[in-house]
Amino acid sequence: MDIITVKDKSFKPYISAEELQSSVEKLAAQINHDYKGNTPLFIGVLNGSFMFFGDLLKSINLECTVSFVKLTSYEGVSTTGVVNELIGLNEDISGRDIILIEDIVDTGNTLVKLYEILEEKNPKSIKIATLLYKPEAYNKSHNIDYVGKEIPNAFVLGYGLDYDGLGRNLSSIYVLNE
Repeated sequence: MDIITVKDKSFKPYISAEELQSSVEKLAAQINHDYKGNTPLFIGVLNGSFMFFGDLLKSINLECTVSFVKLTSYEGVSTTGVVNELIGLNEDISGRDIILIEDIVDTGNTLVKLYEILEEKNPKSIKIATLLYKPEAYNKSHNIDYVGKEIPNAFVLGYGLDYDGLGRNLSSIYVLNE
């Protein structure tokens, strides 16, 4: 992996595709164990989670259902602090076990808003799975139940994560080269 340029920024290699797949498989094994005999609803948070979500589901051996929601709080490389609900949830989730699938948890603003929306719909439980977690940036109270990898509070790109909409298609993760 080489240093790449996306728009006006330079990014260096950070997490290889192989390391990502290993993290995904470990998370799937934990979820398979914890939900054995249950039929959870996986809710992917778009756009960023799509690659992680797809790979995770390939390793889930439970009966399950799938849905997506889309919220956003980013512009460029920084969070705006304001979460905008773009696409809501259509199905009835009351009494269901929900597993939220996030690409990354940093400030937690998006997560808190989504959690509030879901709690109003009376699910049986809500668990959070994320590929990447920035403990330095996260100051909210919701537990992050399944974490693929903890990372420092740096801007990352690739494997679904973007910079102004670009870079989501990269199979590895890159970090801003400052």
